[in-house]
Amino acid sequence: MNEQTAIPVSVETGSHQGEFFVLRSSFWGNGQFPGLEIANEDKLITAGMYVAAPPTGDAKQYAERPHLVHVPEKGGMPRDFEELGGIWVVSQALKDVFDVVDPEAFAFAACEFTLADGTPGPQYYFCNVIRTLDALDVPASRVKVKTEHNFITGEEEPFYSILGGASLVFKKDVVAGAHIFRQSHSGIDPICDRVMFDALTRANLTGVELQDASAL
Repeated sequence: MNEQTAIPVSVETGSHQGEFFVLRSSFWGNGQFPGLEIANEDKLITAGMYVAAPPTGDAKQYAERPHLVHVPEKGGMPRDFEELGGIWVVSQALKDVFDVVDPEAFAFAACEFTLADGTPGPQYYFCNVIRTLDALDVPASRVKVKTEHNFITGEEEPFYSILGGASLVFKKDVVAGAHIFRQSHSGIDPICDRVMFDALTRANLTGVELQDASAL
């Protein structure tokens, strides 16, 4: 069973502008990409998987420290925020912002980073938002809702999709003091609040994209 329905907006979108934002790494544009590779990815893959997974906070997750290398023929030097194979790669400056604003929301794994000439590069980290909340106010949002079968529980569960555009409203009592989180039952990038938005804006970091969740 895979049903899809559109939930109409029951409140004016404008009243929720500037409250919550989707956080992601921005596109480089002009056909350019970061020239990053994981030199030891085969050593980071968990048994039964095909690619390295984002950090979970388990110090024993990876068999060895992730090793990033810059490959100029593939692209430029990494910015403060990149995504590589589904894993966030963040600079020390971006990690510092995350640590100050909401340290409990993240898992990090320090990386070695080698420049093209073999010398050590600046410090980077694998990063992952590990806090998940079911905070979406569905009646107040405009979002596509699919019904999907959970083969573990045997139950039908909702899945929220923003393909084709959406306007997301979140329950502030559920979000509470969280400044960033993943919305459960969705493939949406992590959601941050105004506090995180302001901190990231003040830091003036490269590669950071923030899109108002009320107008996706």
